[in-house]
Amino acid sequence: MVEAGQAPFAVRSGPGGGHVSVRTDKARVSAADTALRRRADAGLPQRLARSAAAREGAQLRTAEVPDWLAARRRAHSFRVDRIPFADLDGWSFERRTGNLVHRSGRFFTVEGLRVAVDHGPFRQWQQPIIHQSEVGILGILAKEIDGVLHFLMQAKMEPGNRNLLQLSPTVQATRSNYTKVHKGADVRYLRYFTEARPGDVLADVLQSEHGSWFLRKANRNMLVETDEEVQPHDDFRWLTLGQIGELLRVENVVNMDARTVLAGLPTPHSDDSRAPALHTDLELLSWITAQRARHDVRVERMPLDEVRDWHRGPWAVEREDGRYFRVVAVAVEAGSREVTGWTQPLIEPTGRGVTAFLTRRIGGVPHLLVHARVEAGLLDVLELAPTVQYTPENYTHLDGADRPLFLDEILAADPERTRYAAVHSEEGGRFLNAESRYLIVEADPESPPTAPEGYLWITPGQLGALARHARYVNVQARTLLACLNAGAVPGL
Repeated sequence: MVEAGQAPFAVRSGPGGGHVSVRTDKARVSAADTALRRRADAGLPQRLARSAAAREGAQLRTAEVPDWLAARRRAHSFRVDRIPFADLDGWSFERRTGNLVHRSGRFFTVEGLRVAVDHGPFRQWQQPIIHQSEVGILGILAKEIDGVLHFLMQAKMEPGNRNLLQLSPTVQATRSNYTKVHKGADVRYLRYFTEARPGDVLADVLQSEHGSWFLRKANRNMLVETDEEVQPHDDFRWLTLGQIGELLRVENVVNMDARTVLAGLPTPHSDDSRAPALHTDLELLSWITAQRARHDVRVERMPLDEVRDWHRGPWAVEREDGRYFRVVAVAVEAGSREVTGWTQPLIEPTGRGVTAFLTRRIGGVPHLLVHARVEAGLLDVLELAPTVQYTPENYTHLDGADRPLFLDEILAADPERTRYAAVHSEEGGRFLNAESRYLIVEADPESPPTAPEGYLWITPGQLGALARHARYVNVQARTLLACLNAGAVPGL
């Protein structure tokens, strides 16, 4: 008997006398709607590889990019000044909690976090953290020009960058920005991402941001291809993946949001499950699951005014010992942004980070030493991080077993073992002068290829395959993966 609202079915005998349900003509779907396709675009990794091999583009030569960026800086008025909290416009500390909030109730809040873990030298602590629940869009528009994929990159000002203006994705906007809570101008090229058709989407994944400074923050990382004629605005230029790779060798040119999108690109190695590796993909996934299961991490939001060992002054919320980071306020002028002037809080780290992968060939195949790193702000307890991800100044008071593993090896590494090195800014919209020295360093050939608890040797292809899914690879590891995807690290 057919229930009301159900599609009718006819029943006939199947092979071996079993019954098979068959839709009647009334519920039949057109053949075009049910056409089967390949589960993946087999040609996309090769198209991306050709783009990575193209060190010059159709619109702008690589050597001309610095001059173009300099011209865009001169074309607009940019200025960032530190201000006391009392001069923030629209932001205030709540009386009841001390949390730093915006009067609209949107954008983000700075509040307190209480953390307890069961491993490591620090088992309990409290800290300020940015809580921003809305999901933003980080989107790069792609187009074939003269048979080579090009990417529409933006010269975008962010108040936290030391040099203010860097290459960013085509669209880099929070929901509050692109729904115009700030009553600013429209976000250029937004429709290519909000109205993208399935066949146009080359990559699309929700990814975490800095788990030490954001509470469960995620952005939608997208790569969308168009065949339309797109005339770039003066602040945008088409570049090949190879050109971006060359620029990733230069200090503070390609911003964090562009790097995280590029980390999610499929490559021939990340798409090839037959490629050799020390551990199978199933063993890798099982190891990640086991690492998450073994850690007991308890995270609780709390009023900012009650955070222990931190105090609030007129200009900063900071630790009494000066370590880790501080919360500060800035006034911003930016002629090229949707809103040309505003004030906001930023997190300012107290030192430059060191972020590095150790690499070695195992059976002739390059491998990276990943760390299953617990961070309080991550949704799934931990994600795969580089071998080392620390600010050395924060650990000078520790010695022996309490020192972070591999940090001293990276700091003392022979320059001849360094395969990649560059300073890159972290997210400039929320962090002030936040930089890390990113490195890929060959492991000491005399050291055994075994990995201590919490670490595992995996191939770049395996890391790339995981980066195409949510919450497996942290944002620092994705920066180094972007360098590999764009060809900035030859031979690896």
